[in-house]
Amino acid sequence: MAVSGGSERPVGIDELLERVRAGYSRIEPQKAYEAAQSGEALLVDIRYAALRERDGLIPGALVVERNELEWRLDPQGSHRAPEATSHELLVVVICNEGYASSLAAESLRRLGLHRATDLVGGFQAWRAEGLPVR
Repeated sequence: MAVSGGSERPVGIDELLERVRAGYSRIEPQKAYEAAQSGEALLVDIRYAALRERDGLIPGALVVERNELEWRLDPQGSHRAPEATSHELLVVVICNEGYASSLAAESLRRLGLHRATDLVGGFQAWRAEGLPVR
């Protein structure tokens, strides 16, 4: 997907998000919780430290700073997290409100993690649903 270049007009962030999200199915908090509980999904929290300290953590979620995400989740990478076991892994990326996570999920999909998705509404939606936070 070309963002801009050549004779194409520049794409604003709202249009980019729309294009990115059209390429995969996003997941709602309750479904993500159930998938994580069953061992089907790896939840990945990319919120920055101040938000995690302020609002808490999702138990069992892998915390990865956004700027390290691709290196930590690439199953072939030399800096991968132990949880990054396969390109078949269902990765659910979680940011604060569900915007940055969409772009992050797209980046993981480009690495071959074809089941990567993001949480609709992010951490705030997770918490609003009354799902576990510590």
